[in-house]
Amino acid sequence: MNILFAVIIFGLLILIHEFGHFLIAKKNGVYVTEFSLGMGPRLFSFVKGETRYALKLLPFGGSCMMLGEDEEVENDPRAFHAKSVWSRIAIVAAGPIFNFILAIILAIVVIGFVGIDKPTVLSVEKGMPMYEAGLREGDIIVKYDGSGISVGREIYLEEIVDPVTNEEIEVVYERDGKRYTVDVTPAKVSRHLIGMSYSSQGEAVLSAVTEGSALKKAGLEAGDIIKSMDGNAIASGSELAAYFEENPVTDEPIVIAYERDGKETKVTVTPTMTESYSLGWNYNLYREKVGAFETIKYSFLDFKYEVKSVFKSLGMLFTGKVTKDDIAGPVGIVDMIGDTYEETKSDGWFYVFMTMANLTVLLSANLGVMNLLPIPALDGGRLVFLFIEAVTRKPVPKDKEAIVHLIGMILLMALMVFILFNDIFRIFFG
Repeated sequence: MNILFAVIIFGLLILIHEFGHFLIAKKNGVYVTEFSLGMGPRLFSFVKGETRYALKLLPFGGSCMMLGEDEEVENDPRAFHAKSVWSRIAIVAAGPIFNFILAIILAIVVIGFVGIDKPTVLSVEKGMPMYEAGLREGDIIVKYDGSGISVGREIYLEEIVDPVTNEEIEVVYERDGKRYTVDVTPAKVSRHLIGMSYSSQGEAVLSAVTEGSALKKAGLEAGDIIKSMDGNAIASGSELAAYFEENPVTDEPIVIAYERDGKETKVTVTPTMTESYSLGWNYNLYREKVGAFETIKYSFLDFKYEVKSVFKSLGMLFTGKVTKDDIAGPVGIVDMIGDTYEETKSDGWFYVFMTMANLTVLLSANLGVMNLLPIPALDGGRLVFLFIEAVTRKPVPKDKEAIVHLIGMILLMALMVFILFNDIFRIFFG
């Protein structure tokens, strides 16, 4: 079942991407020689009109092959290179743009059924920085640390990218239709922690386990599912949050039961005193249903969040805030899809579908953004040469462009091989 979901999701993403190229190429009168889903040998194919349609062996990839795309073809007005530069730009850009359209459509479906996580303040601790700055329960966060906020997850993203320190943070919030701007300096606090982050949706799945923490020393890892705390059954992330609210962590040991690969294990964890910086507040990450107009509005805002998260993640990669183990290729994504299915199947098929659709929104936005990066051999790299031609009104020599794309392809293949082996090592030996 895990592989089936992975094939369906990958197939949909690739099909939509290549269909974007195909549709705009056909609209511009380009001769499309082959439209294929998959890579490698053909499993079967047929010819309709002038185009061969094929399904190939390996499900990770696809192509929309056009006459004159990589070679000069004399005296054929249907060749790709014979079209105007703006037509070629439209054809190349259509693939990523169609991925964006898919992400928005699926976001409408998800938000229509399960709603959106509005960035509302849930609670403010008296005497803490947010309380002293004037924020109260029910306020809506509009901007956090210079970044516009549309959904609660954006605040969480900002805290992941730039963890709270003693640096002042500008917060813009809305109350009764009026906006207020405050500068908040986090307070240094000492508290007992066990070192975990978890999902508030579905089962209480650990999204992260802090290095050196009590949980890490006890052997827990990201992906483990909390089943009980001191004998109290935990069926969801929201129940775990409620447990901690009623039973604040102290220096007393906690007996935790967790599930991994279908096997339940119990460990005794002793919380450790930790110094950190805190604003003293909780914000909303729970989804609530909205009306038709807001569903459309928030689908675009949700898409904006996904695109922002891609660029934030790239920034963290280049600044060393994430490591190679945080990067996933096709094998890692298949494993992630499998984990997602295992975590949600007990909630029923509707919840499985909604979770998979939400995951596809993320992957489709990622695919669109990554393909638009100015990297040789990708759509973005091809667009660079086309925009140079549009500005200079002179095409870059085909042989020179081909060399650049060839080098880019070799480097990309080397990177993919590295990521492939890194995924396998992390999944089976990590």
